[in-house]
Amino acid sequence: MSRGPREGVRPAFRQWRAGRPFWGGLLLALGGAEVLLTLKASLDVILHVGMQGLAGYLLPVVMLLCGVLILFNPAQRLFYSVIGVLVSLGTWLTSNLGGFFIGLLLGLVGSCLAFGWLPDQEPRVSRRRRRKDARATKAAMPATPVRQP
Repeated sequence: MSRGPREGVRPAFRQWRAGRPFWGGLLLALGGAEVLLTLKASLDVILHVGMQGLAGYLLPVVMLLCGVLILFNPAQRLFYSVIGVLVSLGTWLTSNLGGFFIGLLLGLVGSCLAFGWLPDQEPRVSRRRRRKDARATKAAMPATPVRQP
């Protein structure tokens, strides 16, 4: 069985993911989906707090849309993340306390991650890798004798 075509899928996805605020957009979209799902909960679970109706459905849809737009249009991430924070906070009043606080927190954390993402940042190097590189450069350097006067 050949594994040739499958070897390129994972590195391609990693490269695509590295060029955008992936976790921020994903968490914001998941927060919007969670708030939408709690709107359809059974009547024993639902807390009708605040305005219900169109705003209760509109704000989670905007959260979901902002999360998807952050993933596929990272150049406008600042605008989408600010809208995501405001809409996430708005779901606290309109949609069962922001999806019982879970959707609200997912939306806030995702928006903050997307807002703080820097596209030109170098990839992080683990502490173990830095130590290993430091030992390798130290071992490669010739020992210089100390001159005493």
